[in-house]
Amino acid sequence: MDRLSEILLEEDCAEGLWSSVESGEMDDIIPELSRLEMEQDPIHKHKDVLAHTIAVVNKTKPDIVVRLAALFHDIGKPDTRSFSHGGVTFRHHEEVGARIARKRLKALDFPEKVVQQVSELVRLSGRFKGYADGWSDSAVRRYARDAGPLLGNLNHLIRCDCTTRNRAKEEGIQAAMDDLEIRIKDLAEEERIKSERPGLDGDEIMEHLDLGPGREVGQALKFLLEIKREEGDIEKEELKRRLNSWWSQRS
Repeated sequence: MDRLSEILLEEDCAEGLWSSVESGEMDDIIPELSRLEMEQDPIHKHKDVLAHTIAVVNKTKPDIVVRLAALFHDIGKPDTRSFSHGGVTFRHHEEVGARIARKRLKALDFPEKVVQQVSELVRLSGRFKGYADGWSDSAVRRYARDAGPLLGNLNHLIRCDCTTRNRAKEEGIQAAMDDLEIRIKDLAEEERIKSERPGLDGDEIMEHLDLGPGREVGQALKFLLEIKREEGDIEKEELKRRLNSWWSQRS
């Protein structure tokens, strides 16, 4: 654990990682890593997975959880590579990689919290790939909910996972992540505003108290909102009963 952390927490960790791989030291720490030294698509000579992995790690912030997640994010590719579906595929490599990460990090005596966070980041690392196809608001909410407190680190990892030399593709991926983060923020604000609404709206208050539009309706809404903040959601009949009591006291 200490040696791997020492390598990964260097500001520029690429040199240390390559040195450890080439000397054979990494085979004793993470034996699965050397298996990534393969062409992702040998037919079209696509990028080497190990070189890509080290480039991704080096792009991330020097945080042990994020850098471990970057180191393991493609670790499941050798076990899932297939040419059976019209070209090379790596189906479910994130799930496989998460299991490998958990097993290896436990063997290295990393704290359980680190193990859990890293394996979960690896498992979720491919989720963003479908965003360009169009996500509904519910899909965006599900992504944010599944990531939970790891959302910031997950988005950072995904941004760093782009190592293409194609500038247009790079800008497209970053713009898509920008858009996703804005949508997550906007939907969270909508939920916050919705949660701040009292159990009765203005029309219901006017109908119940036989009022027209005016200051009293706003005061009634404020009264009901204070109840919600203190007690949470309450049945409408109970709210109406309290509203009656409040209104009679004012009268």
